[in-house]
Amino acid sequence: MTAKNAFYAQSGGVTAVINASACGVIETARRHPDQIAKVYAGRHGIIGALTEDLIDTSQESDAAIAALRHTPSGAFGSCRYKLKSLEANRREYERLIEVFKAHDIGYFFYNGGGDSADTCYKVSQLSEAMGFPIQAIHVPKTVDNDLPITDNCPGFGSVAKYIATSTLEASFDVRSMAKTSTKLFVLEVMGRHAGWIAAAGGLVEDHGIPVVILFPEIEFDQQRFLARVKELVERHDYCTVVVSEGAKHPDGRFLAEQGTRDAFGHAQLGGAAPVVANLVKEALGYKFHWAVADYLQRAARHLASRTDVEQAYAVGRAAVEFALAGHNAIMPTIRRVSQQPYAWEIGEAPLAEVANVEKFMPRDFISADGFGITSVCKDYLLPLIQGEDFPPFENGLPKYVTLENAPVPKKLDTPFEL
Repeated sequence: MTAKNAFYAQSGGVTAVINASACGVIETARRHPDQIAKVYAGRHGIIGALTEDLIDTSQESDAAIAALRHTPSGAFGSCRYKLKSLEANRREYERLIEVFKAHDIGYFFYNGGGDSADTCYKVSQLSEAMGFPIQAIHVPKTVDNDLPITDNCPGFGSVAKYIATSTLEASFDVRSMAKTSTKLFVLEVMGRHAGWIAAAGGLVEDHGIPVVILFPEIEFDQQRFLARVKELVERHDYCTVVVSEGAKHPDGRFLAEQGTRDAFGHAQLGGAAPVVANLVKEALGYKFHWAVADYLQRAARHLASRTDVEQAYAVGRAAVEFALAGHNAIMPTIRRVSQQPYAWEIGEAPLAEVANVEKFMPRDFISADGFGITSVCKDYLLPLIQGEDFPPFENGLPKYVTLENAPVPKKLDTPFEL
């Protein structure tokens, strides 16, 4: 069989470990030169495929590719671009086939979250719908931890570790000043519809920290919230609030909604922390500080979970192995096979059951009052934040890699307008 080239791309918000998945894909492909000739990366995700803006990863040294394992962000550039259906925009699919044919691409690896799974699923249907042989495997990634079927998503464990650590450290700060100064610290975290990241803040309860969590899954009840904050401050002199960006009023409005939308059509969020902090100030008079974790939480490779790094690499490796075994339209998953001791293995899920499906926090993971997490949730979270996997340091800073990202010469004369 003649070796085909592979296309790999990163999509959506990046993570501290998405490059570890890229490393897993490329290193595994390099071990099978008889089946995969080269791995081309899309510059800025699927946009790179549509515009024939490809990167030749074969120009990178083995050492540079290995360094991806400890480098955060998206080494090839990411994007937020969702393919429409074949019926709605056939020209995009025809363009993909044109580019794939020109560059002899037979494998498609798309590394992203739910919307990326949808794109990958649509690409996987090219063989049947348009008579072009392509094996499409989705490589899971999302800090939101909201992909279905898989026990957890690569990228989440490191965010959870960062948020739990930041909540703990900031709470120690507030506690030290509580007698005469700050009574409240509010930390806003990511999580549009699912409260997995916010839940990680609840792990500090075991360190004696009084914490209130606002989940997207639980309607925000202003009076109950204020009463809970007042109770904790009167008992401990201070309180920490971890609020998900997706926390909502009973009428469905986000606390943080700005009235704008991103490229996927989702509401642009950001601002729940000051809303909550000012609400407490006006009602209870407490002095406050607030912070928005924003990019810090998903870029913090220096505090990545070793479990997360290992799983991110493993799903990248598995994607290639599945493709070489003839699989199509699937996603490697993580199966938790043991809790004590924690053990996991790689499974698989059909993309038809993954695309456009969100996994929310189970109700039994959230405390009865809706403001905390249960022991069941802690048992789920704790294995995912275990272990350290520090990057190498040089002159006091992490030593990350920046790839050459050499372009692949274009073979098509026709440009493509997005």
